[in-house]
Amino acid sequence: MAKKPVVRFICNNCGAITSAWAGRCNTCGEWNTIQEEAVVAVISSGKGLAGSPLASHTAASVANRDDQKRMPSGISDVDAVLGGGVVPGSVILIAGQPGIGKSTLVLQVAARLAANNRVLYISGEESAHQVGLRASRLKVKDAKLQLATSTSADDIAATISKSDYGVVVVDSIQTLVVGGVASAAGSVSQITNSTYLLMQAAKQSNTAVILVGHVTKEGSIAGPKVLEHVVDVVLQLEGDRYGGFKILRSVKNRFGSTNEAGIFEMHDEGLLQVDNPSASMLAERQITDGSVVLATMEGSRPLLVEVQALVNKTSYGYPKRAASGIDLNRVNLLIAMLERRTKLNLADQDIYINIVGGLRISEPAADLAVCLAIGSAAKGLKLKENAVVFGEVGLSGEVRRVSFADKRIKEAEKLGFDVVLGPKSGDKTTKKSIVQPVTDVRSALNTYLKS
Repeated sequence: MAKKPVVRFICNNCGAITSAWAGRCNTCGEWNTIQEEAVVAVISSGKGLAGSPLASHTAASVANRDDQKRMPSGISDVDAVLGGGVVPGSVILIAGQPGIGKSTLVLQVAARLAANNRVLYISGEESAHQVGLRASRLKVKDAKLQLATSTSADDIAATISKSDYGVVVVDSIQTLVVGGVASAAGSVSQITNSTYLLMQAAKQSNTAVILVGHVTKEGSIAGPKVLEHVVDVVLQLEGDRYGGFKILRSVKNRFGSTNEAGIFEMHDEGLLQVDNPSASMLAERQITDGSVVLATMEGSRPLLVEVQALVNKTSYGYPKRAASGIDLNRVNLLIAMLERRTKLNLADQDIYINIVGGLRISEPAADLAVCLAIGSAAKGLKLKENAVVFGEVGLSGEVRRVSFADKRIKEAEKLGFDVVLGPKSGDKTTKKSIVQPVTDVRSALNTYLKS
C-alpha cells in the first residue's frame, strides 16, 4: 500500500509550522496566510554521522584576498551604503514598498556596473520587452548588460555557476520556484530554498548577486526572517512612493557600516541622488509660527529639515493628535510633558505635526524641535530667525545631549544659519560661536519665541 505523503501547514508571513490548517496564524495573528506544503524528506544514516571530514583548511590570515577589489556601482550614495562598492561573491537584498523604485534603482546600478563587468539582469515579473522599455526610458545603452526572463531558481543557479558573469540581478526573489519543492511561488519554502540555491552558486562562482524583495503592509521584508540572515547585505528603500525623497538604508552589511544612507529623488531619468538635500528641503520654507528647522542625522550625514506644527482649538470633546514623519506616541509624550512643565494649555487643542520632505525621523534629537514648534504654533509666535534646533528632551523638561553635535552645527553654518539651539556640550573642541545652549524647554520657549 502506497504511503500517504506527509504534509504540514506553514504561515507565509512568519514561517510558523502547524500540523493542521487554520484561518488565522496563532504566532503572528495574520489571517489567510497558512498554506499546505509537502514535507521534504531528510536523508540521514541511522548508524552514525553521514558526512565526511573537510579536506582542506585555510588560515584566516591567508583567506583575506586583497586582489578581490570591490566593484564601484557608479552611484556614490549606493557605494557609501554598501561600504565602498559591490563585493564579488556577495548576495545583496534590496527591499521596499511597491512603486518605490527598487527595479529602477537596480537597473541603473546594473547598467553602470556593466561598464566594467559582465552583468545579467533576470526578471521574473516582467518580460524582456518591458525591461527594455524601462532601460530605454533610463537611457541605458550599454551593450554589455544582458537581459533574461525566468522564474526557475534551478536554471538561474546553473547560469550563475557555469557563466562568467560578474554580477547577476534577480527581480524578484518572490517569483522564483525550486523544482523539488511542492509549493507556490512566494511561499516560505520557495523563498528559503531559492535563496540558499542562489547563495551557493554565488559563493562558488564568485559572482555578486543582487536580489529584489517585496515588503509586507507592516513594512517588513516579505518572507521568512531567515532570508535576511542568509544574504550578506540587506538594503531598504524608504520614502513616499508618490513624491518626496527616497532614502536607501543599510539594515545589514557584512562588509561595511550600517550607519550610511543614500538620498535620491525620482525623475524621468530614474532615481537621481540629491547632492544637497538640506537646501532642497528648505527651499520653499516660509518663516511663520509653528515652523522650526531641525538638524537631524541620516546615517552619518547631517540634514536640515523643517518641522511644522499646527495647533487649533478642537471642535469635539476629545482633541485630535496626528503626526506625519515621526512617531505619534513620542509626540503625545512630549505634549504631556509640555502641559506639565510649562504654562501651555494643550488639553483642548488639536495638534498636527509634519516632517517636510517625506522623511521619517526616529532619533530623539528631534524632541526639542517638536516642542518649540508646538509652543510656537500654540502661542502664535515665531522662533528666532535663522535658528536651527536639535536636542533630546526628558520628562522633566531638561534638554539632553545627542550624538554628532559637531556635524549638525557645521551643516547649519554651511547653509548660512546664525544660531544653533541645542544642549550644552562638554566637548571643548566644538565650535561655540553660533551655539546657544538650552538647559530646559521652558526657558527655550520664553527666550527664543517672539512675535
